[in-house]
Amino acid sequence: MSSPGQPGSPGSPAEPGTRVNRDGLDRLDRLLGDPGLVWLVERVRRRMERDEPLTGPVTLAAPTTAERAAAERLLGRGPGAGRSLTVRLDAVDAVLRHSGISPEGLAAAVIALTGPIARLADVREQEANAWQNAYAPLATLRPELSEWADRLRQDGLVRRLARTPQAAKTLLTNATTALRALPAAPAVSLPAFAATALGDAHALDDGTPLATIVLSGVRALTGFPDGNGAEWRREAWASAGLLRDALSSTVLTLGLRGTPALDWMTDAGEPAVLTLRQLTHNPPRTAPTVVYVCENPTVLATAADTHGPTCPPLVCLQGQPSAAALTLLRHLHSHGSTLRYHGDFDWGGLRIADALLRRVPWQPWRYTAADYRTAAAVTPLASPLTGTPATAAWDPDLAVALAELGVRIEEETVLDTLLADLAP
Repeated sequence: MSSPGQPGSPGSPAEPGTRVNRDGLDRLDRLLGDPGLVWLVERVRRRMERDEPLTGPVTLAAPTTAERAAAERLLGRGPGAGRSLTVRLDAVDAVLRHSGISPEGLAAAVIALTGPIARLADVREQEANAWQNAYAPLATLRPELSEWADRLRQDGLVRRLARTPQAAKTLLTNATTALRALPAAPAVSLPAFAATALGDAHALDDGTPLATIVLSGVRALTGFPDGNGAEWRREAWASAGLLRDALSSTVLTLGLRGTPALDWMTDAGEPAVLTLRQLTHNPPRTAPTVVYVCENPTVLATAADTHGPTCPPLVCLQGQPSAAALTLLRHLHSHGSTLRYHGDFDWGGLRIADALLRRVPWQPWRYTAADYRTAAAVTPLASPLTGTPATAAWDPDLAVALAELGVRIEEETVLDTLLADLAP
């Protein structure tokens, strides 16, 4: 006799291709297929799925009268009294073999009754392989997105959005198609981009799984910060040149010329608000030698009050660079302007400056470690520095100085110095 665990033994699942003899099928259905033994057959299937031996007892708590009677018919004797019902699988296997109903035993009988049984180990291996294949499209992305792709493989977002490997592969194929075409230059409307790249103008509508994945990739590509809400999503898309609309993205300027409207505002010494639509349809026709760029509107407003029509060209980001700001600054840079940037001396300010530097070249405007140390030395009541540290690619010593001194110096604190630089 075979030992348990070997093919043909009471303790092993049936080999593929085993059959219960034809004459025994009807008897098998009447005996083991009894509704009162459904619980027993399900227990056996679960053991076979897990490659567990079909030996030892299985117990059913609080059996019905029909379940007790079915077990008695199967075994030819009472399975015992008590509140529970216990059946030994070895005994069932022996009955099936010796009666000739299933010469190959219990495993073959259960397969004959319920169909083929997939081993959980095989199912899990197939599923793992399917998920690994689902992430294959990420390998086609450019190197700067490799870290983001690694996080996407690990954080479970794709599984939550797609549920199945097949749906995930379709999702990631479309996502990589979109990301390979970004950033868009010149800027284009989001629906138009979706229609061209993905064949569906609504493919990147808010709330779709594809929009969630692509927007995550956009942020990794452009360095756009965390946030939420409709305004944040609009600017996040715009950071890659995808526009929800061409009017809501704006940039604040002072002293800039090159269109009739800008010339009039500059002559009046007043700030101008330019929309993305204006900049894409009618950009400035001239480019100054130097354009100053600040982070906070207080700097520009005070410059207008102080210098009026004589103020040199000044552009204000008002925080993270908008699509309109990037379009304007890229235009000026490409036409020969040197951009000189200043921002807040804090971790958020460094991130904004770094995000801008990745999109358009600029030189620091009193925005170095030496400038920070000078400002900190004359600002005894400066606020403490908080938040997550950042780097400063234009001056690595600046991040070191911020960490060392631990104080925040806003642009408004050094406003007099900046205004002096802007004096005619």
